[in-house]
Amino acid sequence: MKTKASDFDKKFDDGENVTANLDLSKARRPAEEQKRINMDVPVWMLAALDREAKRLGITRQSIIKMWLAERLQTGQ
Repeated sequence: MKTKASDFDKKFDDGENVTANLDLSKARRPAEEQKRINMDVPVWMLAALDREAKRLGITRQSIIKMWLAERLQTGQ
């Protein structure tokens, strides 16, 4: 069922869930394409990453990506 843009906008502005009105089968996130890499790190660094990931309740890969993104966003 198609929805008029004005009805869609009103639902969205009112905070209603509009995902039922979207075709998400072809949705893409620009610049979010994945590329696998291999990286060698010292054992002590791996252990420290694992401790911090466990403390935060996330995976090792998640903490690495999170820290890389933070550093890249701050331009340091």
